[in-house]
Amino acid sequence: MRKLFIAGNWKMNTDAKSASALALGLAKALDASVYKAVDVAVCPPFVYLQDVANALAGSKISLGAQNVYFEDNGAFTGETSCAMLKDLCCEYVILGHSERRHVLGETDALINKKMHKALASGLKPIFAVGELLAQRESNETDKVVKTQIEKGLAGITAEQMKDVTIAYEPVWAIGTGKTATPEQAQEVHAAIRALILKMYNKNIADAVRIQYGGSAKPSNAAELLGKQDVDGLLVGGASLKVEDFAGIIKAGV
Repeated sequence: MRKLFIAGNWKMNTDAKSASALALGLAKALDASVYKAVDVAVCPPFVYLQDVANALAGSKISLGAQNVYFEDNGAFTGETSCAMLKDLCCEYVILGHSERRHVLGETDALINKKMHKALASGLKPIFAVGELLAQRESNETDKVVKTQIEKGLAGITAEQMKDVTIAYEPVWAIGTGKTATPEQAQEVHAAIRALILKMYNKNIADAVRIQYGGSAKPSNAAELLGKQDVDGLLVGGASLKVEDFAGIIKAGV
């Protein structure tokens, strides 16, 4: 049985004080029983990773980053390496998020390079995929998601897939207040699992965790998590409030 995995993507929010307070508040709001059912991670902005790492010390909440570069070091102004993230005790890194794809122009090929580097460095990618509203309305969801997964996972081995989480995030539901219905989420998650089966094998397909992302909140978390192929949530805005994020996590218990 797949253990649920709920991660908070803080995006470009918080400051040093509020990031630390948010991390401390979340750690205090969750008791030991939660972690038996749910793996929890938070992904703050790069500049507050150390503050949040300090705040989470001694807790069972994992630390993740929102992006990484595919080179070890060098003249790459503004970029951050896997070794730097590991140095700050990061376990996870979000790759392929729609905002990186559609706002900052990251390609499937670039995301694939980052996937390879992260895995080779011992980081666990949260690999995000999803369609635009126009693509859903044109019935292209399966085609778009299939292409993103096949290109993003190109060359990734079955052994490496044990450290990969896939996050399905319909772009039209991110930060809009709109949410895919649990049935819509399940449909795409099931298609993703079938694709992983085709690309790898049954053991990998059965084991890979597929998160849903897109306006998840305490009021809809339990219903989403109740679907057979929804193995967790990648939470944006609602992860910025202790009460809301803790409520979402507790919905998985």
